[in-house]
Amino acid sequence: MADGWKIDTLDNGLRVLTTSIPTAQSAAVAFFAGVGSRDEQPKTNGLSHYIEHMLFKGTATRPDAAQISEAIEGAGGSLNAYTTKELTCYWNNLPFERAETGIEVLADMIQHSLIEPEELERERTVVQQEIRRAHDSPGQFVGELLGRAIYGDQPIGWPVAGSLETVGEIQRDDFMEHMAGFYRAGNTVLSVAGNIEHAQVVEWAARYFTDLPGGDAPEAASSRWGLPEEHLQIAERELEQTNLALSMQAIARRDPDRYALDIMNTALGRGMSSRLFKEVRERRGLAYSVSSGAARYQDIGTMTVSAGVTREHQEEALRVILAELRKLVDEPMGEAELQRTKDYAVGSFRLSLETPMALGQRWGNQLLQDGEIEPPDVTVERLRAVTAEDIQRVAQRVIGPGAYALAVVGPSASADRLDAILAGAA
Repeated sequence: MADGWKIDTLDNGLRVLTTSIPTAQSAAVAFFAGVGSRDEQPKTNGLSHYIEHMLFKGTATRPDAAQISEAIEGAGGSLNAYTTKELTCYWNNLPFERAETGIEVLADMIQHSLIEPEELERERTVVQQEIRRAHDSPGQFVGELLGRAIYGDQPIGWPVAGSLETVGEIQRDDFMEHMAGFYRAGNTVLSVAGNIEHAQVVEWAARYFTDLPGGDAPEAASSRWGLPEEHLQIAERELEQTNLALSMQAIARRDPDRYALDIMNTALGRGMSSRLFKEVRERRGLAYSVSSGAARYQDIGTMTVSAGVTREHQEEALRVILAELRKLVDEPMGEAELQRTKDYAVGSFRLSLETPMALGQRWGNQLLQDGEIEPPDVTVERLRAVTAEDIQRVAQRVIGPGAYALAVVGPSASADRLDAILAGAA
């Protein structure tokens, strides 16, 4: 059981966050930087993700990738990283008595990576292969198309990994400029969760992060609201299944309506008791997989329904999904369903806080992006407080004709036909 968290800020501005779990056998160490694909320029789209790859390729004291991985794996741990639209996270997970090693290795990677030209060229091919693999996966590629459909040509809609063309043109000077601007102490958080002592972690952080420059990062460009002209994206492919993703611009990360949206989304498409699962799959047999999800960024957000259907069921499935969305607008949720949905949302939230890794990631993400951490009991209280009226009000705010973007990968009806269905005219 976690004893809560503590936060200290080093002289250079790095925030050090610890979550003490005395019974844990592990320590989860994570370094968060507030930089992602929305912080890039058109010609350097994919740079933040490319940097994430390169920081594993060698430092002044560990000049090749094997020495970095061996430092963590030799201590019984694992390591990895990920990039999103708004942040990059480098993490390792070790036995708790080796937490210092985890911190030191991350500090070395962040501050002393070589970014050797030869290694950069070698990794360029790896990143481009990752992009090709994503394009070959209908489930992944439909997500990339959806970003274009719902946001248009603006940074928040660009793919995190970039394109083959942009990655092919990025140069070492771009790396150094990007890191100098965004890998600054005021734009970063070190999060350590597990069987650790706060004061000891702060001491280690102060010892190993002496070369992290102070200061804050440039502000990201504001996102444009409103459905773009390119709101329908179709990639025709000879596949057995059509992957579709229907999205609406929703609410931003700190919007007070986020709890109502979470409950609404849970009722709509989370789990086998959800409306979409029961109607689209169980009653009509139109899809094997159907679900919904919400994404919230600093100044914009989306709610998305995803499904895999056969070509002959594509139009009917889309109509059924739209009908379920309209019900959220037109009909208040019944008390029994509301209570069941809140129980599910609260339960899954609580279960997501079970491990040092989960806690360290959640709190680190919140501290970086929100500047504060919301206590779990506050989150539970606010989810429990959502009413049927709140859900209907948020549905009316988000859902409706003219609000829908659609991405399709696989055999598909024509764009005109799908657009007419979205508009309610077919």
